[in-house]
Amino acid sequence: MQRVRMSLPYFAGEGWNVEVVMVDELYADIQIDPLLLQSIPKDIPIHRVKALNKRWTSKLGLGSIALRSLWFYRRKVNRLLKDGKFDLIYFSTTQFPVCILGVYWKKKFGIPYVIDMQDPWHSDYYQNKPREQRPPKYWFSYRLNKYLESIAIKNTNGLISVSEDYIDVLKNKYPVIKNRPSAVITFGAFEPDISIARENQTEFVNLLDARFINIVYTGRGGADMHQAITPVFEALKKGLTDKGDAFFSRLKFYFIGTSYAPAGQGKPTILPLAQQYGVADYVVEITDRISYYHTLLTLQQANALFIPGSDDPQYTASKIYPYLLTQKPLLAIFNGKSSAIPILKSYGVKHVYDYEKVTEININEFLSQLHNGNPEPPLYDQETISKYSAQQMTVNQCRLFNQVLNRESGIKS
Repeated sequence: MQRVRMSLPYFAGEGWNVEVVMVDELYADIQIDPLLLQSIPKDIPIHRVKALNKRWTSKLGLGSIALRSLWFYRRKVNRLLKDGKFDLIYFSTTQFPVCILGVYWKKKFGIPYVIDMQDPWHSDYYQNKPREQRPPKYWFSYRLNKYLESIAIKNTNGLISVSEDYIDVLKNKYPVIKNRPSAVITFGAFEPDISIARENQTEFVNLLDARFINIVYTGRGGADMHQAITPVFEALKKGLTDKGDAFFSRLKFYFIGTSYAPAGQGKPTILPLAQQYGVADYVVEITDRISYYHTLLTLQQANALFIPGSDDPQYTASKIYPYLLTQKPLLAIFNGKSSAIPILKSYGVKHVYDYEKVTEININEFLSQLHNGNPEPPLYDQETISKYSAQQMTVNQCRLFNQVLNRESGIKS
């Protein structure tokens, strides 16, 4: 959703008129953020579709919004394609089963489609993981994703991805798409969002404790992030015990929105690690998700920010840009093969590390700038800021769309 939302103000400038089809928010069980509408141009047609009621489908083990809305998407878009003139269908969602409709619409209406791979669709990542670390209904979703991905990807006319690894994996898995247009396009930095969050701050509860130096991460948790978080907890424990420095007792690490489970039902995945290292009194984990602008405001209210990466080398943490827009001191620790590391370094982030190489000295250097609680804002490279802006990311998307159309017209002629 965020990819499309941040691109909507810029598509027309690149010669593309767009219409959006989405599930009506009444059928979603995620945090609703009406403020998102403030960033969407009012002349963009937005079509809302229904979904089956989760109260009934969950009895059959089907809670996925993609599966619940599939038939309604099919019916609505059929009408749009029948009555209007469209050149391309663009799937930009992590609710990947919806993408299977691209095959149907391509066959029925002759319209090419592009899939945006923001995350892996079908993956073997959890195959060797303990049962408790696997997502809910893993047995079913693993097999469904394997089947649907094969059909949708083999027939797609183009691919966009936040990671080159995602595209490489798919082209190796499905050689038929090897020569089809593809592009690595990260999420962009959308500056208007920072202003919207700040202007509406009275609508949100303050989650931070002003008595402490607050270091914040917002996003999913999970055991796959423990390797990135462990060095920080180790440094914190050592600072509290060996040094006896009152500064360390003023630190508070927040991990917010770590679970995808419904509100009140999430299981902590970071706090148990903090307990293991004896630093739980200095760590707050809020499993419930918060709204997008509540997230942005909380990042702005923090003294410093922390982004831990997954042990999966393909993980890119596509939400790094809001962190950068806040101009707050930032500590980032990732798998050494993650594409997030060179991106952050190109911005000029000083404290970005491979979790296998980061040292206690590195972490203490980051923390030392927080002693007075009001550190100097970082200065980022202006050329990189422009390169990764939402506007430039939209330009890159439109280039890929044009490549797809040019290739398809060449094939037909």
